[in-house]
Amino acid sequence: MSSTMSKEEILVWIRDVLHEHFEIPAARVTPEAHLYQDLDIDSIDAVDLLIRLKQLTGQAISPEVFRQVRTVGDVVDAVHAHLQNG
Repeated sequence: MSSTMSKEEILVWIRDVLHEHFEIPAARVTPEAHLYQDLDIDSIDAVDLLIRLKQLTGQAISPEVFRQVRTVGDVVDAVHAHLQNG
């Protein structure tokens, strides 16, 4: 994943990951969607998502940072910041 990716490109990528690996309808994956309440992501799914993010970015995202995310938009922001600082 390129450090020059826009937030929109990251959102598309995350939407694809959530759809393909967690069977969440792509239309439900919006920046405002709450991971746990709206998309039914549980703590094990969150760990799986964190591992996928690491595999696809080539860099580990700190669990401390990931604990702060609540929405898809938060994930986009965290990945974007991580790529910028990577």
